[in-house]
Amino acid sequence: MNDYRSASLEDRRTAQTDPGHRGARRAAPPPPPEGPPPRRHRGGGDGNGKMRILAWVSIATTSLMVVGSLTGYTLYRDAFGEIKQKGIKDDIINPRPPATGALNVLLVGSDTRAGEGNAKYGQELARTADAGGKRTDTMILMHISPNRDQARLVSFPRDSMVQIPRCKNETTKQEMPARRDMINSAYNSGGIACTISTLETLTGIRINHFVEVDFSGFKNIVDSLGGIEICLKSGVNDKASKLTLPPGKSLLNGEQALGYVRLRKYGDGSDIQRIKRQQIFLTKVVQKATSSDLLTNPVKLPGFVKAAAQSVTMDPDLAEDPEQLIQIAQSAQKMTAGGVTFTTIPWMPDPEDANRVVWKQPDANELFNAIKSDTEVATPEPSASTGKPKVAIKPEQVQVQVLNGTTTMGKAKEVADMLSKQGFKVTGVGNYTAADGQPQPTTQIRYAKRAATGADYANVLAGMVTPKPAPTAGKIIPSTTDAYVSPVPLPSEGVKAKGTPVIQLIVGGDFKAVKVTKLPDSVNNSTITADQKNVCT
Repeated sequence: MNDYRSASLEDRRTAQTDPGHRGARRAAPPPPPEGPPPRRHRGGGDGNGKMRILAWVSIATTSLMVVGSLTGYTLYRDAFGEIKQKGIKDDIINPRPPATGALNVLLVGSDTRAGEGNAKYGQELARTADAGGKRTDTMILMHISPNRDQARLVSFPRDSMVQIPRCKNETTKQEMPARRDMINSAYNSGGIACTISTLETLTGIRINHFVEVDFSGFKNIVDSLGGIEICLKSGVNDKASKLTLPPGKSLLNGEQALGYVRLRKYGDGSDIQRIKRQQIFLTKVVQKATSSDLLTNPVKLPGFVKAAAQSVTMDPDLAEDPEQLIQIAQSAQKMTAGGVTFTTIPWMPDPEDANRVVWKQPDANELFNAIKSDTEVATPEPSASTGKPKVAIKPEQVQVQVLNGTTTMGKAKEVADMLSKQGFKVTGVGNYTAADGQPQPTTQIRYAKRAATGADYANVLAGMVTPKPAPTAGKIIPSTTDAYVSPVPLPSEGVKAKGTPVIQLIVGGDFKAVKVTKLPDSVNNSTITADQKNVCT
């Protein structure tokens, strides 16, 4: 990411185009423009869940102040100076995925016992020299779409067994070898840099920013909101989390809320169930933090803004860039309108240890691909030949012949399976070799010259392929063809074959992926619905 440390607009523009630019650090971000920015196209230790609630609220509500009036900004600008910053770019030693138009923020909760207000949650850890006894039992990826109108919050269970890449030890800066371990161990030894590198390696998603929060910060924010109401199916009396509550509704203050999100001995006691409980709690926090009752209250608002700013640690690129904070804030405001999805990574018990989990494949990768592609299915322009009005064509109505133009064996079937899972009707697969015998460097989409609506159907397919090919009139003759059987049931509405052209997709060396807009049931079943937000847990 780039640094935004200069007071001048020109320097900030230079930073956006020159990754090596370093400007002078400014005391506070400049006042905002009068209007909003233009739209651009199971088991586990105590501590689990703090960040899932706090980090989103902290960055969203702190940034909401920026989109206020100039007078409001002047009142709250000092709060930005309270945000702690941590630069970690030099500590990420693995190759990073390419950045996209989306905004991905990693939220982690530190249960460090160091510092005032935290030590009482673990005196032994407070005395530990290794990173102050810092651990994380929770992490969540906040993904905001390229046009900033949708968001998905993805939870990663702390006891997921994954491959940790080589990382620097956060304290000694010595390189640690790659290993298979619980995902939270990346943070315990390598800090936030190793956590980011681990998730980028596993998901292929570029993480643009991070936010950390500790115990006392969480309590301060909940208290500044006047408490959060929850509802329990049964009462709680748990010494480990220091929480006693009756069944039914309760208004939790900061101390009680901390106990609630740390609560383990409730329900089936699993980390997965606790994640879902915390996600529901998160929706209640954000709804209250973004409500007009708070934002228009001159008494409550300043205290909340200060508490939010004092409770977080961010990378400098985020802490010193009000435009990014504005975009996050605007996305947060859409949460109550159903614009945000809460999801847990598809998982299954670890075959090697029933007390741990592993990510279910290929479902998890399909979720990651959906985040990486993150665009809606394209709708075709009016047909130049017929002049008829634009008609929305669904993938289920598009017939595709997939041909392998590369030297990779089985590539046609691999791509055909991707298309089938997104609803396309694949009629067959095969191979294509050009007259010169060379593999195809670029992916092509072709339709018959005489097909009046061929371009319309081809455009739908093109909108789902990355990089996006430009459809071409004129089909090619395959070198070989084979029948194809879809790995998933065909859509109930099917394809009307009569008058529907068959589009050719010739897979070239530049092919990356088919965009994922339909997620597997394991992802959908782990997503919090509106009905679940209003029931006792």
